Amino acid sequence: MALEVYCDLLSQPCRAIILFLRALEVPFSTMEISLLTGDNRTEQFSSLNPKMMVPVIVDDGFVLTESVAIMKYLAARYKAADHWYPADIQQRAKVDEYLAWQHFHTRPHAMKVFHLEGLLPKLTGQPVKEVLLSRALRELEETLDLLENMFLKGKKFLCADDISIADIMAICELMQPLGAGRDVLVKRSRLNEWKRRVVDHLGRQLFEDTHRVIFSFKDLQPPIQRPSHLIAFCEKLCGVSS
Repeated sequence: MALEVYCDLLSQPCRAIILFLRALEVPFSTMEISLLTGDNRTEQFSSLNPKMMVPVIVDDGFVLTESVAIMKYLAARYKAADHWYPADIQQRAKVDEYLAWQHFHTRPHAMKVFHLEGLLPKLTGQPVKEVLLSRALRELEETLDLLENMFLKGKKFLCADDISIADIMAICELMQPLGAGRDVLVKRSRLNEWKRRVVDHLGRQLFEDTHRVIFSFKDLQPPIQRPSHLIAFCEKLCGVSS
């Protein structure tokens, strides 16, 4: 039975899973779960993942959630080239270091900018919360500083001179603010060079196709029915007062 991937390409971790599978040339079927229309809250999906979050994979009856766990599983399951998730204990530890750090830095900081400037205004019809956005942008700038001055210091990619799953996870997060029309890398020459290397390795067409949903989000019409649970989640994440 082909690998099944439950995903919404509006989600950064979902795009990372899809990019990695395409890079590995692994056959799989995509099960689209729209977060905007609440597909993740249906009885059918919640029976698969009670957390009601994507991505989820089903591999011959084996169900796995959480993007980092999925990326590591795929690397082992499909015998990915060593550079993706190295066997060497110290090289692997550097990949794990980034993957642990990004949960509290790259991911939430880039996501907040998108939610505050793009997603929430579209879903609620309310103007951008400028004070909260300014704070989110400052947090993201601090994260970008660390990416340049620590993770990319003396290296072509985040963890070594070859690409790893850390780079895929990171690039997908940093593309998210483009959904609101904001390029957070525009003044970051080192990160832009890194982005070019990542895109060249993955293939520009694959990269563009996988990110088409987020790149065109700013031009998307708001859903007819406001997804109240998604709005509440975004507001809580961004510190929006009710």
